[in-house]
Amino acid sequence: MTDTTPSPPSPRTAIATASAIRSGESTSEQVVRDCLDRIVEGEDVLRAWVHLDAEHALAQARARDAEPSRGPLHGVPIGVKDLIDTSDLPTAYGSPIHAGHRPAADATAVARLREAGAVVLGKTVTTEFAVFTPGPTTHPDDPSRTPGGSSSGSAATVAAGGVPLALGTQTAGSVVRPASFCGVVGGKPTFDAIPTDGVKACSSTLDHVGAFGRDVADVALALGVMAGDVDRFRPADLGVRPRFGFCRTPQWHQLEASTRSALEAGAERLAVLADVVEVTLPAAFAGLVEAQQTIMAVELRRALAWERAEHADQLSDQLRRFLDDAAAAEDGYEDALALAESCRAQLPEVFTDPAVLLAPSVLGEAPPIDTTGDPLLCRAWTLLGTPSISVPGLIGPAGLPLGAQILAASGQDAVALAGAALAGVALTGSTAVVRGAAPSDANARRPPS
Repeated sequence: MTDTTPSPPSPRTAIATASAIRSGESTSEQVVRDCLDRIVEGEDVLRAWVHLDAEHALAQARARDAEPSRGPLHGVPIGVKDLIDTSDLPTAYGSPIHAGHRPAADATAVARLREAGAVVLGKTVTTEFAVFTPGPTTHPDDPSRTPGGSSSGSAATVAAGGVPLALGTQTAGSVVRPASFCGVVGGKPTFDAIPTDGVKACSSTLDHVGAFGRDVADVALALGVMAGDVDRFRPADLGVRPRFGFCRTPQWHQLEASTRSALEAGAERLAVLADVVEVTLPAAFAGLVEAQQTIMAVELRRALAWERAEHADQLSDQLRRFLDDAAAAEDGYEDALALAESCRAQLPEVFTDPAVLLAPSVLGEAPPIDTTGDPLLCRAWTLLGTPSISVPGLIGPAGLPLGAQILAASGQDAVALAGAALAGVALTGSTAVVRGAAPSDANARRPPS
């Protein structure tokens, strides 16, 4: 017998959803019901949500429908990573230690989204304290693979059409990496642009709040709302033919050959729309990955001191070993901070011309489900605090998404977002070049210099 149950309508972007609600074409309640239907349809496999309260979400939606528009996200459903406090929903930080915890107040990022009219649908899965131990979430295209971490649930549910927007955090690569694996846009702003109060601390030097969406415009709006300055995140005018730098980074040799070929093909495609030149980072930048690891280890050990002292038996073996080993990083901590500061001082030189860079974000397609993937290619940029936008469009040899990072100088979020919008168009056009077996390194085409 044929199943005649209608599928929920195709998901819209957040901006299109808000427009439809504003015009009366739809209601927030209907949009939330559609999202809930899509989530329920795939959640047994995807497992992206740790707490989903349908009746509470629908009550919020009805309240939005009964009042004048609050702002640019009025009535739009969102997901919030379970590392970020919500006063009306539990926040457990991905750990049994905090199971059932109900924060007294929303994190500032959440409060600002609510003020703009957003409806918080529920809490998305995070890895344990946003570190390494995988949660239950699977990849939206292949359940045997990871969606990435630590913002696993947020990236996966946006990719699967559960919500148009979801929040993430990044201390190493926890926005850029899952966005790249899942084939969505993920944005990490300039360090400290979005307040981190109400977010479980991992590292005061490294923690960022970010967002996932279906296009760059949605992510730009979400970041702007959370930062309290939408204009600062409105994509800049890059001119008729902007200039991009293709930055292979010091870790280029560690990428899978197919990923290198895909990025080179994408850079060549971008060269149809922009001038693309090779950019080499200053020599000192090669030490930033190790510096980030040192700083993260020391500051995470400090941030989780209470959990380690009082509830060590409820930490995963992996995290407990990491925290024990982190004591050895103390000796290199001050040197790591000094290197970061020195390299930040060189950023104006890096971004003088061109002002926006295309760089790799992941080593390859999403690996098996027992890991969350390697944040190697995100660590340096997170430590530097530059805005980083992961844009989808490239396809790996198994047919799974590969993202790329678009970067700009600190404070130049509008430039990074504009570059991401243009690069996204170009990289999408390059999928026909890289889908299936990638060309060998010897035959890979390189962007013009």
